Amino acid sequence: MPGLRQAVVDTVSSIAEQCDGVRCDMAMLMLNAIFERTWGARAGAKPVDDYWATVIPAIKAKWPEFRFIAEAYWDLEWELQQQGFDHCYDKKLYDRMEHGEAESVRLHLLADPAYQERMVRFIENHDEPRAAATFPDGKGRAAAMAILTLPGARLLHEGQFEGMKVRLPAFLARRPAEPVDQDLAAFYGRLLQETNRDVFRNGAWRLCERSGWPDNQSCLNILAWCWAKDDERYLIIINYRQEAAQARVQVPWDELRGKAWRLSDVLSGESHDRSGDEMRKAGLYVDLGSWQCHLFQVRAL
Repeated sequence: MPGLRQAVVDTVSSIAEQCDGVRCDMAMLMLNAIFERTWGARAGAKPVDDYWATVIPAIKAKWPEFRFIAEAYWDLEWELQQQGFDHCYDKKLYDRMEHGEAESVRLHLLADPAYQERMVRFIENHDEPRAAATFPDGKGRAAAMAILTLPGARLLHEGQFEGMKVRLPAFLARRPAEPVDQDLAAFYGRLLQETNRDVFRNGAWRLCERSGWPDNQSCLNILAWCWAKDDERYLIIINYRQEAAQARVQVPWDELRGKAWRLSDVLSGESHDRSGDEMRKAGLYVDLGSWQCHLFQVRAL
């Protein structure tokens, strides 16, 4: 229906005159293959071009900086990116962080970096339960540390910083009074201040390998990655489990060799001096408590 598509282009054009972008609800339902599967013979003849492959370029031709964000499921995020979406919801990461183990999260992060950079990371939005209810206590802080230090877009929801637990329907204009979790708000404040640095947007992100010992495989509960840009370096290590975990984390920067380095945890204020040769070869030894995280700024001594 070319008339419908043109009407959509006209409508989104009016939005683009006023806004920076749009979030497209259940965007994958408009893919030709999904639309045909959903409606069968009632769908009629399949269009030559896909819906989004027609609509998005028409908008981008006039507003190239206008952003399209897809709510996406069914492993169709890559397809939607190929049809022009700037970002897609990373619901799979959310599900793995809510229900899965650290290793399942790590495996998800092995995807191509170009794909990762166009995902929207979140642990709360208007469709999901509140993070404070789904990711209680230390798990919520560990999950927040992850989504705010991974590549891609970061989605933060109203009330998430304050630890609100009641999920409100979008159309309801009132809410129950809830106490503010001051400790959580302070945690988010420190984390957001630190991750607002350019290195977390335009630096080089790398996943870190971690290893354990024959009689101690708690390393599988640890997530680790790093960012580097010019002289700025950050190392993120997360124990994504309630039990303590130990590991050797291989830090993949060759420039570590032959120098001593100071690892300053910007959240706790603690500092540790370590050999660059050890971090590069054997790996940095870490021992983390329940849901404990480190956000290390790494500087040469």
